[in-house]
Amino acid sequence: MKEVRATRVSGAPPKRLTERVAVVTGAASGLGRAYAARLSAEGAHVCIADIADASETVRLVEDAGGSGWCADCDVSSQDSVGKFAAQVHDRHGRCDILVNNAGIYPVVPFEDTSFEIWRRVIAINLDGTFLMCKAFLPGMRERGYGRVVNIATTIPWLTVGDFSAYSASKMGVIGLTRALATEYGTHGVTVNAAAPSLVRTATTEAGPQAEMFDAVAQAQAIKRTQQPVDMVGAIAFLASDDAAFLTGQTIVVDGGLVRL
Repeated sequence: MKEVRATRVSGAPPKRLTERVAVVTGAASGLGRAYAARLSAEGAHVCIADIADASETVRLVEDAGGSGWCADCDVSSQDSVGKFAAQVHDRHGRCDILVNNAGIYPVVPFEDTSFEIWRRVIAINLDGTFLMCKAFLPGMRERGYGRVVNIATTIPWLTVGDFSAYSASKMGVIGLTRALATEYGTHGVTVNAAAPSLVRTATTEAGPQAEMFDAVAQAQAIKRTQQPVDMVGAIAFLASDDAAFLTGQTIVVDGGLVRL
């Protein structure tokens, strides 16, 4: 099937995030890079946490007239997250927006899922979200302002096999999102999740997920493969004051595959 590409109306996005400080994890490539670029385009200073070299993302942000920097950070390590949070504070004095995007998604049948694989997925996807929130939510509460966006997935609502650890970790992220929304809602902080479907990135194109692109697209109301650009509007909205009265929600962005 011929691939249909996403299209966008020309013109710059609104500047809803001017002078906000945004932290994006896992933004060296793929979806994280797209999030970082869009938040920067809306005026935010972007701080990237990744174990991979994110200098190319920073270059793209700066070439577009934005402000950004990156640092090595393992989100599954409390020490590493603490060091990164200190760098953010030293540079900017605060974090206004936190996008927890870093994650892994091994395609492994449950019987082949070792405890090591299970722990690795939980450590990055769920523990990483917990540690980043622990690092930055207290400051948001103290200042009376913050936007947290946790990246989930549509897989728990689908009959897709071989993702037991990934699905469990992301349902944990959704549960954490709801709990934090309750605890921080009276302090000017919103906490939401955004759930993409199968997105075409370099990683998914190189993995077993590549065989699923056509089937997933045909099951959607919008019959084309999801691309990173399809997610950025929702992330920017949740990070903005336009979403000030929206919290504890999981926004599904998947072309109409899942209906909640």
